[in-house]
Amino acid sequence: MKMAWKKNTTDSKIKTLKRPINPNLPFDNPNCSFDTTEGESTGNDAVGNKKTSLFSDEEDGKRKNLAQDFEAQGNKLAEEGKYREALGKWETAITLMPERAVLHEQKAQILLELGDAWSALKAATRATELEPRWAEAWITLGRAQLNFGEPDCAVESFDKALAIKPDCDAKVDRQTASHLLKRRKQLHSTGLSSAESRFLVGDQHLRSS
Repeated sequence: MKMAWKKNTTDSKIKTLKRPINPNLPFDNPNCSFDTTEGESTGNDAVGNKKTSLFSDEEDGKRKNLAQDFEAQGNKLAEEGKYREALGKWETAITLMPERAVLHEQKAQILLELGDAWSALKAATRATELEPRWAEAWITLGRAQLNFGEPDCAVESFDKALAIKPDCDAKVDRQTASHLLKRRKQLHSTGLSSAESRFLVGDQHLRSS
C-alpha cells in the first residue's frame, strides 16, 4: 500500500533542544572556591572561553541557516514531485542538523513514495526517537511498518499517535492495519502462507478451465 507524500504542517511544534549545562563550570557550583593567587590566569581563560563560545555560536547559526535553505529546497522539489532530488536536499540538511525530527519524518515519507519501505521505517523511527510526543512521526512510522509488512507494529504506532492526538489522521490507517492483521491470522490458522494461498487459487482456476 503506497502512501502519498504530504508537506508537514506541524513543524512549529518541533521543540528546540537545549544545550546541557557543564557541571564543571565554577559559577554553576556553589561549593567551588576561587584561588585569588591565580586571578590573572583565570581572567585570561575566561576571555578565551568567551571568544570560543562566540565563534561556536556563530558557526552554529551559519550551519542552521544552511540546513534550513536545503530543507526549503527539498520541500519545493517534493511538492513538484521531484522526490529523489528532494531526498538529496534533505539528506544534506540532516547532515547539518541531525536532531531535527521533521527532516527525518519527511525523508521517511519520500522513501515510501520511492518504494523503499525499510529505509523509510528507519527514518521514521529516528523521528519518533527525537520527538516521541509528535503524532505525525508515529503516523509515518506506522505507514512505513505497514508497507514493510508489519501490521501488528503499525497498529501500535497508530495507537500511540491517537493517544497523543485523538483527532489525527491515524484512524483510517489503523483500520487498514487491523484488517491486514486479521487476514494474516486467518492465513496462519489455515496453515497457508500468502504465497501458497495465491498459488492454490490460481491453480484451481486453471483446473476449472
